[in-house]
Amino acid sequence: MALTAGTWVIVTPFAGNQAIADREDVQKHPLGTLVRAKDVGSTAYGEGEFIYVKGVASTVAKDWVGVPSDNYTIVRAVANGNYPVGVAMAALTASYWGWVQISGKALGNCLTSFADNGAVFLTSTAGSIDDASVAGDWIAGALGASTAVVGDLHAEFELARPFAGQRVSIAG
Repeated sequence: MALTAGTWVIVTPFAGNQAIADREDVQKHPLGTLVRAKDVGSTAYGEGEFIYVKGVASTVAKDWVGVPSDNYTIVRAVANGNYPVGVAMAALTASYWGWVQISGKALGNCLTSFADNGAVFLTSTAGSIDDASVAGDWIAGALGASTAVVGDLHAEFELARPFAGQRVSIAG
């Protein structure tokens, strides 16, 4: 069964909306802009919150990314990261701008099969996460919401403004 990332429609009123799933080669909004959007597709993910960012090389849709608030230029999330975390909604490579999901139900990349309700941990593979406990790499505010689609290596996650860098481990 293929999972889809949802069909998101912005519900926060503001002018010049760039669609959640789009990337643009021209900046359309101030960096750090927050919006709420509703999934109107068959996935019925409900509402989520998204932040407007500048991309970085090699980022693909569904990558886990760090969102530094000093410049809102994302980094692909990787082991030992210390930053707020979200899921890229498009291929936000260098010289592109777009949205990262930071709350609600999201579809994200993972390395292997993922446990439903599993804790989320950074890995040495940039942009992907795992449910294997790694000291210092736990992502607080993220939880597995489905098992991974093997071969597709995506799973659903519940996000509540996740953050990596607590430097603690939990039993996995």
